Amino acid sequence: MEIILNPYFIILNISFVLTFFVFIFTIKKKDKTQLHHIFILNIAALLIWELGQMLEVYWRAITGVSLWGFVYLYFIGVCYLPPLLMFMGIIYNKRQIKLKPKYLLAFLPSTISYLVLITGAWHDWFIIFYSTDNALIEVGNFFWIHNIITYMYIVAGLVLIFYTSLKSSGFFSRQSIMILIGMMFPFVINILSSYKIVTNLPVYMTSVSFLITILFFMFSILRYDFLNVMPVALSRVFDQITDGVIILNENLKILDFNRSAEDMFMIGDMTLQRNSILEKILNENLLGRKEAKLFYRSIRNTTKNSKPFSLEKTIETDNDLLHLSIEVSNVMVKNTYYSTIILIKDITELKNQMEELKRSQEILMEKERLASLGNLIGGIAHNLKTPIMTISGVSKTLEALGEEYRDSIDDPEVTKEDHREIAKDIIEWSHKVSPYCSYMSEMISAVKGQAVQLSTDDSIIFTVYELLSRINILMKFELNKFHCELKQDLNASIYTELQGDLSILVQVFNNIITNAIQAYQGEKGVIDFKITQNDGRIRFVISDKGMGIPDSIKEKLFKEMVTTKGKDGTGLGMYMASSTVKGHFNGTLTFESKIGQGTSFFIDIPIYKEVADATQ
Repeated sequence: MEIILNPYFIILNISFVLTFFVFIFTIKKKDKTQLHHIFILNIAALLIWELGQMLEVYWRAITGVSLWGFVYLYFIGVCYLPPLLMFMGIIYNKRQIKLKPKYLLAFLPSTISYLVLITGAWHDWFIIFYSTDNALIEVGNFFWIHNIITYMYIVAGLVLIFYTSLKSSGFFSRQSIMILIGMMFPFVINILSSYKIVTNLPVYMTSVSFLITILFFMFSILRYDFLNVMPVALSRVFDQITDGVIILNENLKILDFNRSAEDMFMIGDMTLQRNSILEKILNENLLGRKEAKLFYRSIRNTTKNSKPFSLEKTIETDNDLLHLSIEVSNVMVKNTYYSTIILIKDITELKNQMEELKRSQEILMEKERLASLGNLIGGIAHNLKTPIMTISGVSKTLEALGEEYRDSIDDPEVTKEDHREIAKDIIEWSHKVSPYCSYMSEMISAVKGQAVQLSTDDSIIFTVYELLSRINILMKFELNKFHCELKQDLNASIYTELQGDLSILVQVFNNIITNAIQAYQGEKGVIDFKITQNDGRIRFVISDKGMGIPDSIKEKLFKEMVTTKGKDGTGLGMYMASSTVKGHFNGTLTFESKIGQGTSFFIDIPIYKEVADATQ
């Protein structure tokens, strides 16, 4: 009974109970990772080791002799715990490994050692004489080979575990210190016992020393989430990141998060909690029930196929609307999964700025529309003035002819020929009114279409003929006023169809032609307007031989609101023209210019329906 009451043996019993508690605690844990499973195997090997030694001591206390069956039992743990510890270090470092048959070779030395032990009756290679008193044990030569291999496994496992913990939390972190002390204590005791540096230690002192390891590991697991340690020192930088960051494992369990993420999730009764399942955190307060399920499913797919995804969500808060951009991606190192990262960005300010920019752009576009309407009104005033004055003159003439005809009815001197002559004059003057009325009708139709549709974004089908007709009508006043000629060279069918907003495209052409007129600085000039079609696209080229565009303006012409007209220019025209051609017609607007030689603008637009024959 004296051996049973030995303090070391009592500690061995306590160590076994605590080890068994950790074993059950880890097994019952849900959503276990590969690291949890290898940790369970390590604890199982240690339990077998401790159980065999306890049974052997109890048997010796009862019978007075050792039972080799119990020795063989605890040596299963002695032989296989070191390689299991090494694999724990590997998985702890890599987070996950693909299990392959070749890994079984790591257990071959342990298997050989165990076979040499149980066949010891035929040789004395491993243990020559066994006793619970470490000083009395005699070992063979193979024992030392077994010890060297065992220490290699243990050192490899210890180094990997400590290195990973060091990389994760830093050398002076409590977790690193706990792991270092817990792992080193039994290792040192085993060296002192095996090499009989200290002779008064019992043979089961190594397994007793694992009590320290278990206690430190329990504290690390419960306090510092030892088995879920991340591969980078996130805890030190998280709270300094303004974007919300949530880290998940492969089971979508929340490993860690920063303060920004915690603040973003404090909506309603929802809060982030470490070691909780993400699905329980996502509720209808954040995304809505259906969206939350879809979001969770998308994250689950990301962990499996490593395809990142993102979404934007607008949330109503007490004060205002909160706009969030959510990105989900995996952390992979050499095709090994480490974790899933959810990055949450507060884009409320950016959204507000975009809305403000949109409003500003609409104001600028409206100013440009008003400027175009001003030009249209000027054109209307001039172009309608001549036909109105002509019609007024015809009206007066017809009135005079009518009075003359009335007075001649009772005049005997007026012959039939005179009546016919007066009627002929009346008919001729009436015919003069018709073309002017037609012109006015076309002008009013063009102006009405242009003015009404300037503020719309209607996509219609129109022909090259309709485009040219409207340009000719609306630019006639401007061309005549400045004594310029628009010389058209048509090498495309007038029935070729384009798709888009005709009025906006007319505005673009009118702006370019107006610039070409102004390039002559009040002098007479010719503006070439060439139209060609090829490979499903139609090209419009508007060229002048005016002053050209300065080099300082060229690079900024389509990027910024710049002008060559000084205080008389807004800089909106070409900036908006480029945006219109790209955005509304999927086309391109380019130019070539040389100072003193002129400028050419090239507008390329996809053809909606091409007509082969060029009909002028």
